[in-house]
Amino acid sequence: MEHRKSIYILVFSNFLICLGIGLVIPVTPFIKNEFHYTTSDMGVMTSLFAFAQFIASPIVGRISDKIGRKPVIVVGLATYMVSEIIFALATTLPLFNISRIIGGLSAAMVVPTSMALASDLTTLKERAKVIGWLSAAFSGGLILGPGIGGMLAGISYKTPFWFAAALGLVSAIFTQVLLHDADKTVLEADVEKAQSKKSGSYLSILTAPLIILFTMILVSSFGLQGFESIYSIYVNQVFNFGIGTIATVLILNGIISMILQVSMFNWLVNKLGEVKLIGYCFLLSAISVVWILFAKSTIEVIIATLIVFSSFDLLRPAITTLLTKAGRADQQGLINGMNMSLTSIGNIVGPLISGALMDWNPHSPYTVVAVILTLSFFFTFIVRKFPITVSEN
Repeated sequence: MEHRKSIYILVFSNFLICLGIGLVIPVTPFIKNEFHYTTSDMGVMTSLFAFAQFIASPIVGRISDKIGRKPVIVVGLATYMVSEIIFALATTLPLFNISRIIGGLSAAMVVPTSMALASDLTTLKERAKVIGWLSAAFSGGLILGPGIGGMLAGISYKTPFWFAAALGLVSAIFTQVLLHDADKTVLEADVEKAQSKKSGSYLSILTAPLIILFTMILVSSFGLQGFESIYSIYVNQVFNFGIGTIATVLILNGIISMILQVSMFNWLVNKLGEVKLIGYCFLLSAISVVWILFAKSTIEVIIATLIVFSSFDLLRPAITTLLTKAGRADQQGLINGMNMSLTSIGNIVGPLISGALMDWNPHSPYTVVAVILTLSFFFTFIVRKFPITVSEN
């Protein structure tokens, strides 16, 4: 494959950014306890990352069309390094929040720009495979980040962020030296093509199947963040999990999820179909969240947690696969952008609501998440009435 080295660098950059997103999760209860913050404070801190990413992504996309992809990615990685340094040095809530905002800006620079550059550097035949690599890097960072953060936090809660900052610096240097940008004429052609199709483009994707799938994306991202953003705080407060136990759970989840995504996802889709797989994932995650609420032992909590995370790790690619089948070839960019925007909204709202609910009652966030996931399971029966067919045009 031409530009293989550049693709590998893009994969690593995406993995690094998503690793940084997850690093904060296992240390949140200890930051909360050390600085006497509320769970709502921690929810806001988590949501600010997604909010900054949501606001900056479309602006960054236009800038990368004009000046090229590589400068935006390099600046994004340097910005990521700065955000991790600020978080490591922070001792006040405003500084923690500023760090997460800067981190969200860095993610907006790196993740969608990497996707765009991958499209620029590959043929149509290669593109799906490369986008799959980038998606796997994205998921892998989110999956492994909490586990690595938990292990490094055994030294100090600041250690994960110094580690991430060092990786950010190394990645920015290697990207500047080794990454090849797309030809300027390719970018200009893409801009002209996008402008020629801009009129009415959003209306073209507002079909019944796509609207239902977009709703599922919003619900699944809300459910995942509503569960994951307070998980460390919840199990620390309710079940007295220490940082070692939390790290062990998240590492086990990372291993299981990677096996499921790499080895079993295609088999499950071929065996069940996307809609049935989505329904089973919603149902299993709802049952397991309820199980956590009534669990009496550590092992019960660990098993139920692994089922919840594994269900979500299968749910997201299943919905994305359905989206790609439901849209035309010339709609894929727009559909992918809508996918990311709705995911960001769920990532913003989930931690805010869960944090506020937990300050009121420790069990209320997971009660709400269980209800929403159960309703989503029944929602999949509506999807079956709108069969998704692969578009040829």
